[in-house]
Amino acid sequence: MENGMPQQITDAGRLSEQYPNSVGEIQDRSYRCRQEPGLMTVHGHSTTRRAWGKGPPDSRSDVIDFVRSSYLGLDNHPAIVAGAIEAIEAHRSLHWPRGRTRLNFDLLEELEELLAEIFRARIRVFSSGMLANLSAMLVLASGQLTGGKKPVVVFDQYAHISLAYQKPVVAEGTRMATIAHNDIDALERMCREYPVVAYVCDGVYSVGGCSPIMKLRQLQERYGLFLYIDDAHGISIFGHQGEGFARSQFPQALGDRTIIAASLAKGFGASGGVLMLGAADHEALFRRNSIPYALSMAPNLAAVGAALGSCKIHCSAELGQRQRRLAQRIDLFDRRIATAEQGNSLPTRTITIGSEANAVAIARELLDCGFYTLVKLCPAVGRGSAGIRLRITAQHELRDIEQLCDSTLKQIVKTTGKPYPLR
Repeated sequence: MENGMPQQITDAGRLSEQYPNSVGEIQDRSYRCRQEPGLMTVHGHSTTRRAWGKGPPDSRSDVIDFVRSSYLGLDNHPAIVAGAIEAIEAHRSLHWPRGRTRLNFDLLEELEELLAEIFRARIRVFSSGMLANLSAMLVLASGQLTGGKKPVVVFDQYAHISLAYQKPVVAEGTRMATIAHNDIDALERMCREYPVVAYVCDGVYSVGGCSPIMKLRQLQERYGLFLYIDDAHGISIFGHQGEGFARSQFPQALGDRTIIAASLAKGFGASGGVLMLGAADHEALFRRNSIPYALSMAPNLAAVGAALGSCKIHCSAELGQRQRRLAQRIDLFDRRIATAEQGNSLPTRTITIGSEANAVAIARELLDCGFYTLVKLCPAVGRGSAGIRLRITAQHELRDIEQLCDSTLKQIVKTTGKPYPLR
């Protein structure tokens, strides 16, 4: 014990002193893993290397994961881990079991102020991105964000499940529609037909691709379109201070017709979710009338401290170094394997296979070869649209990308009898 705290806590709190905050300190993640019967689910322990298999950890063969959304490799960064521990040490508490409108930690106010500078917006922080979306959809449907007039809420077909899940709730409060992915013409027809329209979409989609932000802004200027953009997968990897794919394409002020939601748990490397607001009355509205914000507990202190640690990285030269490192790895992959996403600067790639059975077989073979990837199945699109989805990060070594590409092309031929791309 030291100062009343367990020794392992005080030692871990010195991580920031032991490790310099530099891109050279990017660490691998170790997985002490087991596989659930019938599932490709990994339960791991984060240390200094990746390991998969049965038996003692030292005897397990290496597996490189391509499934995490920690695009900049920040989720085990020493500054972020230290920030979480230091926050708990400072308050000797994890959370206060009380709604945040009654009692709150001072560190949360500090975090919202720092994020406001980074994202150039008024910030409300939530314990998760899904809770942030839940909070906003209820308010959006009420018409309180659109001058008291209930909007027709239009969802993009591929809007994240945390948004699409709330369609029945939105439909209870106002008119709701779903349009084809990135169908700007259909959205413009809706804008012409109805006086108040709100569009709900992602900035960067988890399935790959992105929204045409500039075209959406043109509709906003022409028709007064309200934009709600979930940019969970675009934060940190875009923008001078990591403000994200969507926010970096808006002017200095967001204005009162745009809300951008974001995750602090992906590229940001910490935990929680945020709403970026452009109007003071919207900020007050969420404080008063958003049930998930007003009555649920705020992010716990470990999450707040971790996010504060990430803010330091976002305000340093290291962020740009990691962004460039990520871009280099995406470019290397694109030079080896052609995909529908080839040439864009997004970190998600899908290798089209077609047959669901073949996609599963290839993913399992890749796992045996030391690469953990995802199988993409799209029942809504139809059978024969399966593929191998992977997420490229700054944490991957160049040799990881090279070896993944070699193994993937080899396994496709082995499984299908045909070279990639499959016809």
